[in-house]
Amino acid sequence: MSKTAKTNAMRILDKAGISYETKEYEYDESDLSGLTAADKMGADPNSIFKTLVLRGEKTGIMVCIIPVNQEINLKGLAAFAKDKRVEMIHLRELLPLTGYMRGGCSPIGMKKIYPTYIESSCLKYDVIGISGGKRGLQIILSPHDIIKITNTKIFENYI
Repeated sequence: MSKTAKTNAMRILDKAGISYETKEYEYDESDLSGLTAADKMGADPNSIFKTLVLRGEKTGIMVCIIPVNQEINLKGLAAFAKDKRVEMIHLRELLPLTGYMRGGCSPIGMKKIYPTYIESSCLKYDVIGISGGKRGLQIILSPHDIIKITNTKIFENYI
């Protein structure tokens, strides 16, 4: 385990008895992309997942976890969530809604519990990386543990 200070996401995993590792990397404020994070960690970008926060017309705020090398299919997600349409929230809403800032938004430990969806390719891996709750920190854990701790639904991100 890293010497980094515990984040809210890490405390929640500890309390639940879920095993995980952390990986830290140098980040650059001008490039907070998940692809850059995967590259800096020497990780397969298919196994590093980013957290997106969206708003559905009916559903309201929802969270989507997809590989960093993919883009979200808004129509596909809307259909899966049984909503007419979904869109990304404005960046200025991220911190007030989740408690996390851009480049460090973890699906674990948000201010409120939102409907959460994870792309099905996560199940191809024994472990995947997600944001640890601050910039430059990834939590590496089983996708099954993420699904369990966040009550996540699995979806296909149809392109």
